[in-house]
Amino acid sequence: MLSGHATPQATAAYAAAHPQIAYRPLGETGLLVSPAGFGSYRVDIHSHIFHEALALALRQGVNLIDTSTNYADGSSEELVGTVMRRLHDEGAVLREAVVVVTKGGYLQGQNHQISQQRQAEGRGWPDLVPYGPGLEHCIHPQFLEDQITRSLRRLQMECVDIYLLHNPEYYLSWAKREGRGLRDAREEYARRLRLAFGYLEEEVARGRIRWYGVSSNTFPTPASDPDHTSLAGLWQIAEEIGPDHHFRVVQLPMNLLEPGAATEPNQPGGESVLAFARAHGLAVLTNRPLNAIHGERLLRLADVPVEAAADPEAVEEAIARLQRREEKFRSEILPVLPAPESMAQQLLALFTVGRLLAENWRRFGSYQQWLDVQTQILVPRAQGGIDYLSRQQTLPPEAGRWLQKYVRALNEALQAVSHVYQEQGAEQARAMRERVAALDPAWAEAPTLSQMALRALRSTAGITSVLVGMRHESYVEDVLAELRRPVEVAGRQEAWQALAAGVV
Repeated sequence: MLSGHATPQATAAYAAAHPQIAYRPLGETGLLVSPAGFGSYRVDIHSHIFHEALALALRQGVNLIDTSTNYADGSSEELVGTVMRRLHDEGAVLREAVVVVTKGGYLQGQNHQISQQRQAEGRGWPDLVPYGPGLEHCIHPQFLEDQITRSLRRLQMECVDIYLLHNPEYYLSWAKREGRGLRDAREEYARRLRLAFGYLEEEVARGRIRWYGVSSNTFPTPASDPDHTSLAGLWQIAEEIGPDHHFRVVQLPMNLLEPGAATEPNQPGGESVLAFARAHGLAVLTNRPLNAIHGERLLRLADVPVEAAADPEAVEEAIARLQRREEKFRSEILPVLPAPESMAQQLLALFTVGRLLAENWRRFGSYQQWLDVQTQILVPRAQGGIDYLSRQQTLPPEAGRWLQKYVRALNEALQAVSHVYQEQGAEQARAMRERVAALDPAWAEAPTLSQMALRALRSTAGITSVLVGMRHESYVEDVLAELRRPVEVAGRQEAWQALAAGVV
């Protein structure tokens, strides 16, 4: 286990070792952090690519890591612990120089299985929110104690620097769905948060965490939203605990298409949540800087490479060829395969990518959504059938020949669709980059859309650090290149208000 925790002296020394990056205070904790942090939502311990990306970030100037118990079902925390331990033992990056943030509240995967077993034994967690199949939520002290214990074990640390309640507004959403009155729901929400805050103060005294806070997707929403989490309300709860409370960090979504944290007047006196946090010395970590939810679509705020000119007719032809291959499998190949009936039915379901593309290829909305569908649904579906056939030692020759032609037809169809969405995405990114650049001269200096999106946030007063997913070394280098460019930190309210008005 790594002993110790981040210290003002060590983080200041780390900052001094990377003079090209303008580090900033983490609220009133005394710690200095990089203006961009390593977001660990989509990384796990199993890929060396993630190990090297995190190690590069820590070596080159990023000294804040954000993870959570539910990221990769705990494997994200394991990655952080393994890399931190290696770099600390090598003397490359000291534990005391890095601010580690983790979160608790979700019951998914292993946590959900444990919860189901406890309930079966009559030991269910108190105040459990049964949100949906495979998903529960809880911030009760008994659950938090369990989660902090598990997090520290996975992180291989004796103490975590920042512990955040992870989207506690799940209770409000559930209460609304259950038909509970808004006033009663908010009172119960405050009770649960007060109980959690009181317990986290005990964890600070115990030495297992240093500071705490809340990560909420509903900090920026209108105050009238039934799911809204009021930062002023949280501050009042913390102040009631005592003047020496350790509530010092909040996390919220903010990006070029979701500017509500800076523009929505949802705090007392008409302040935004960002202004309130700044006035009260709270550190603000922003997430989803490059993944914007806009008009029910997920848009990636990054330039899109164009590999070839789009040709809708070529798409239709490629999909038709793929469908013909799948039809041949059904009519000619499957009947000669030495596969049991249950496996045969599975193979029929797996080799349906052509039909799915024919029905849906124009409906994916954005390049990012197409990538997600391709990598999370279509490719895994086809790969399951391909892998099965490839493993068969007695595969008939005609089936082997069919498989080679199918793989080629699949790749051609996916590539043809990609060309269409790449062209659309590249044009959208170009237009957005031009419009955003016109809003603020400092933002216009960023050479790419992703760096512009990062620059807009890190140059705005009140934002402490921007959490960026850096799963590959190339992503790390992209972020570091932007951090090494000087930019003035200012309010930039006019630009954010223009973004809120829908200029992009």
